[in-house]
Amino acid sequence: MTIPKGIDDIPEIFFTWDDILSGGLPALLAREAEAKGPLLKLKDKWQPGENYILFMVGPEANRFVLHTHRQHFSHDQGWTPLIGDTLGHGLLNMDEPQHTIHRRLWNPAFASAYMTAYYPIIKKVIDHRTATWADEHEIDLFHEAREITFDVAAAALGGIERGEEVDHLRDLFYRLLHGYDSSMGSYEDYLVEEKRITGELTRILLGLIAERRKLKPTDKPRDVLEMIVHARDDQGNTLDDIQVLAHTNILLVAGHETTTSLSAWVLYLLAANPDYREKILAELDSLPANPDGSVTLEALRDARFLDVFIKEAGRLYPPVINVPRGVLQDFEFAGYHVPAGMQVRLAIGGGHHLGSVFDNPEDFDPTRFLPPRDEEKRTPYSLITFGGGPRICIGMYFAQVEVKALVAKVLRSFEIEPVENQNLRHAGHWTAFLPDGIKIRVKNRETVNA
Repeated sequence: MTIPKGIDDIPEIFFTWDDILSGGLPALLAREAEAKGPLLKLKDKWQPGENYILFMVGPEANRFVLHTHRQHFSHDQGWTPLIGDTLGHGLLNMDEPQHTIHRRLWNPAFASAYMTAYYPIIKKVIDHRTATWADEHEIDLFHEAREITFDVAAAALGGIERGEEVDHLRDLFYRLLHGYDSSMGSYEDYLVEEKRITGELTRILLGLIAERRKLKPTDKPRDVLEMIVHARDDQGNTLDDIQVLAHTNILLVAGHETTTSLSAWVLYLLAANPDYREKILAELDSLPANPDGSVTLEALRDARFLDVFIKEAGRLYPPVINVPRGVLQDFEFAGYHVPAGMQVRLAIGGGHHLGSVFDNPEDFDPTRFLPPRDEEKRTPYSLITFGGGPRICIGMYFAQVEVKALVAKVLRSFEIEPVENQNLRHAGHWTAFLPDGIKIRVKNRETVNA
């Protein structure tokens, strides 16, 4: 019988803020994992003594954490120390059995049947936000995608469609999530600002919740917020305002933060790869259309090459780079014993860069997901852009439809090309951001083809 090794024996790694800000962290973790194994440790400089954070990298780690041994890990102990108490406890940072109960309340809102109601709202927001792109000639996709994805989340999921109110909420959430930078001064100054922003968000959202409570329950609520306000748990009780507020916060954050970076990269990669762009445009033009000329929702599901293009963008530039978990129960993995109380990071980005799993992993190659290669199928749990297992992202299908609808609108309306000499950085330790933006040039197709 082989006795597992302890924490002291786990190979140690080191990386800097430059690795995080340059976007090089996923490739670094992949190299370290291929050289030293799928379990690595990093000295936690924020804690005294010999405290470490563990990184788990690769398909077997993904399966272990997300599926076979998921009961050993805590979302609450992983996410809550990072996001604090400002957003409350929603689906993102709930553990079992509470999570199962609350996810059951959410499930109907994200069933495929509900996309029929969401799709017109998504198209309306995209049409509005892209209307001035050609006049501007050059746009920052990261900025534009953030506006689009937040407006979609606010309207389709939260029922918030008043322009100035949506703009104000978007600005508040952005400053809450990304407000701490060198221009803000000290961290103490940021905490003061954070408290003020949280108070204002709470006031606004509690007002919206109160409005929804005044509406009588219907068989088909007009948005997710209305559904959650009137939902009842197994004992027949409705959720209190604090719990609905937490769900609303997570709904609006998760509904736009990750889709922002994915949308921006998909559009940039289309601009930078004309052969793929023309192939996808031809695919979209061949699909059934609505009376307004837009591709039908059902047809978007059949856009096979667009599917694999988005998959490859999500592999190379995942919206979530490392997923935090707290260890609830001791476990053994890769020949090591890990005790309860440790902090673990499931390295989504690192796993997507493994050369032992993906051919030439640094190359952008959507055909890797087409037959006969089917690289994600030959190694289960290798591609986890939206997570995996029983807690796979509840909004995955919603996000995919949103990105596809945006691509269909942009490619069929505009000629796009990348701006040269950009400093493109897919930065981040948890969720990804683009410090310098990501720019393209835009012209109306009708003007170009006249």
